[in-house]
Amino acid sequence: MSLSAGQLESQVIEVDVSIDGHRVEEADITRVLHEARASIDPGDRVVIHAFPACFAIDGSYGVKEPVGMFGDRLAVSMHVITAAAGPVRNLESAIQRAHLTVARFVASPYASALATLVDDERELGAAVVDMGAGSTQIAIFAGGALVHVDVIPVGAGHITQDIARGLLTPVDHAERLKTYYGAAMQSPTDDREMIDVPQLGETGPAEDITSQLPRSVLTGVIQPRIEETLELVRDYLEAGGFDGIGARRVVLTGGGAQMPGIRELAQTILGKQVRIGRPRRVVGLADATAGPAFATCTGLLLYDQMAPLELSDERQTEAKEQPKGRLARMGRWFKENF
Repeated sequence: MSLSAGQLESQVIEVDVSIDGHRVEEADITRVLHEARASIDPGDRVVIHAFPACFAIDGSYGVKEPVGMFGDRLAVSMHVITAAAGPVRNLESAIQRAHLTVARFVASPYASALATLVDDERELGAAVVDMGAGSTQIAIFAGGALVHVDVIPVGAGHITQDIARGLLTPVDHAERLKTYYGAAMQSPTDDREMIDVPQLGETGPAEDITSQLPRSVLTGVIQPRIEETLELVRDYLEAGGFDGIGARRVVLTGGGAQMPGIRELAQTILGKQVRIGRPRRVVGLADATAGPAFATCTGLLLYDQMAPLELSDERQTEAKEQPKGRLARMGRWFKENF
């Protein structure tokens, strides 16, 4: 289950252990990870992810596979993502009322990044900006690992509310206007193109309850909100120290990234190379599900195959306990469902 609620926060924990100059073995990796797990203190929050970002030998960071190397001290930088406990429990409770069980939560921007980033972007550094309905989430990759997540409490749903208030039209019609006629930037033809805007609370013949407005008026409502969102993204990147290292390239995804002109506007405001992120790693997606709005869903499908094992992850244990053979798997399925 993807999670964007609960004010996602990132924390980096660094732990080191002595290896007395001998060759690093798997037991040393297990020991330093055990020390890192013991040092996690989420307080009144819930740990969503906890995985090693990189290892270090005698203070030299950036080591991905330390097994076989020699040194005196082995260290690990652990990236921990937490969320407020209340929203997580409320979401899990709602799912359980539908007679379903949550196997695990995955941070929404992380899932979107798994579906949209190419390997070179993960290695060289990229920021995924997932423009959802209620919020805009940021996931920053560097050195092949997720190093930071953040959430901005402004999303595409706020644009819909702006349209409804600015044009005095019902919210469902505002969403339709945004989808069919919305744009992030003005075009030369906007003043000449007229659109029908249903009026709030009016009843009667269609010609009496709608008014015609230039498309430029709609764009004039949308553009300031998108500019505000992108400026907040820029400020969050700068405040986190990722303006240069982790954001050489920005990938826009989510439903809000489908608006015409948003790539050009983002390049102007962020001063970065920007592309629209669509699901890449699943073959055979229908056109209706191959757009940026389905990046998070696709990332959830890819999570088990692409995401590294985490400290609290049970995927490895489950794989070991998986029944062997077709008959054994059928027997387990009947036990679980009947």
